[in-house]
Amino acid sequence: MKTLGELGKYQQRRRFAIGAVIVLLVVALLFVGSRSAGHFHEYIEAFGLSLIVAAIIGRMWCTLYIGGRKSAEIVQSGPYSVTRNPLYVFSSIGAMGIGAQTGSLTIAITFGVLCYLAFSVVIRTEEKFLKQNFGKPYEAYCASVPRFFPNPSLFRDDKELIVRPDRLYRTFTDGLVFFVAYPFFEFVEYLQDTNVLPVLLHLY
Repeated sequence: MKTLGELGKYQQRRRFAIGAVIVLLVVALLFVGSRSAGHFHEYIEAFGLSLIVAAIIGRMWCTLYIGGRKSAEIVQSGPYSVTRNPLYVFSSIGAMGIGAQTGSLTIAITFGVLCYLAFSVVIRTEEKFLKQNFGKPYEAYCASVPRFFPNPSLFRDDKELIVRPDRLYRTFTDGLVFFVAYPFFEFVEYLQDTNVLPVLLHLY
């Protein structure tokens, strides 16, 4: 994978594959209920919403630094100074928030882990492209900054940034899709409570 075109095609296939997995998970969750009840159930959902907000803000933070430069140069400041893949980190946090809208901690954690595993495969493929195109500077970046889990002690910032407002707005509007999980799972919960949908499995 040596060209931007090849990377773009791979990323399109990756989005399709991840989308297919999400659809399958959502269908499966139609028949899975939460064992948590009362206030604890509501607390899990509220915690999930806070994770979604954090994910949206975090993804916008990443966009401030990366703008339209994702494959044009190595960004090593801001969120990219503590992890090489902050967009994927915040997306995984958002996935946990989506899972938490079921009122189940087990589902929330499962969503986060599955997202992490999927992104791990994607990251390794993208790293091959970046190593081929940037060589030793990128290898040095890999040696000093963790692949996924952030190390806050490494944080460093730029004195000024060139911001692409259109990219920032797009990231914000894309992130709002995360909130669809709340009314969707509330509706699923209603259908389960009224016995329209059978609950085949209960999880904490």
